[in-house]
Order: sequence, then C-alpha cells, then structure tokens
Amino acid sequence: MRKSNIRMVDVGGKAVTSRVAVARGSVLMQVKTMGLLEKGKLPKGDVLSAARVAGIMAAKETYRFIPLCHPLLIENVAIDFSLDKKRSAVDITATVKGSGKTGFEMEALTAVAVTGLTIYDMCKTVDQTMRLENMRLIKKSGGKSGAVNFE
Repeated sequence: MRKSNIRMVDVGGKAVTSRVAVARGSVLMQVKTMGLLEKGKLPKGDVLSAARVAGIMAAKETYRFIPLCHPLLIENVAIDFSLDKKRSAVDITATVKGSGKTGFEMEALTAVAVTGLTIYDMCKTVDQTMRLENMRLIKKSGGKSGAVNFE
C-alpha cells in the first residue's frame, strides 16, 4: 500500500505576529443585471448585503473547507465592493486581519470566492451568462516574509 505524504504543517515553533491578507476577484454580468443590482430590484433582494455576510462567514469557516488549513483567530473581515459599469462587473475585495502563527491568505481568498458565488446565486435567475474572474491574493503582511504586494 502506498504511504500518503499529506500532512498539516507544524506551526508550533513559529512566533505569533499580526497579519493581514487582501484578495480580489470579480463577477462579470450583463448590463441589465448590473442595473437591477444597483437599483435593488433583483428577485432575491439586497445582493451585496447578503454577499458581504456570506464572505465574512466563509472567512471564519475556511479551515472547515480547505483540508489541512489551520483554524485561525480572525480579528476582522472586511468585504468591499466596487461597481465597474464599463466592464459590467462587481469587483470584490476581502481583507482579513488577525494574529497568528500562519497567514490569512486562504481566508481572504475563500471570502472572495464565496462572496462572488453568492452574487452569482442571487442574480442567476436573470443572468445565466455571469462569470467569476481573476480571483487572486493581492497583498499580505506579517510573519517571516513581512509585507508582500502582488499587484
């Protein structure tokens, strides 16, 4: 039988530091859908408020979704939206802050993914052509590597 090499990384010897991770992504949609979203006229209600709550909840539960991901003490999750009318897109930014022995990158990325999926779910009755795009980590700070900007 083949021996598995999967394991959780031991962070026991690492120092607790203040950490921040920021991720972004976009949901592209039809112009008509964007107009309905802006006016609050979609059948399921206030899309961005529901998506914000879903993203915050997802960040807090990331360790339950991602195998071998450490449960972390999150101090703050912020989900921000920017409506880009030229691209007919909702741009999502998730910022996750806390203190720990490992980073919050997965929590920020999970928050963006679930926020985008919630927007998709709440708009899909009027737009089956939506796309989730360009989900990525844009910066992180704390720990041994210090501040890193990926933009």
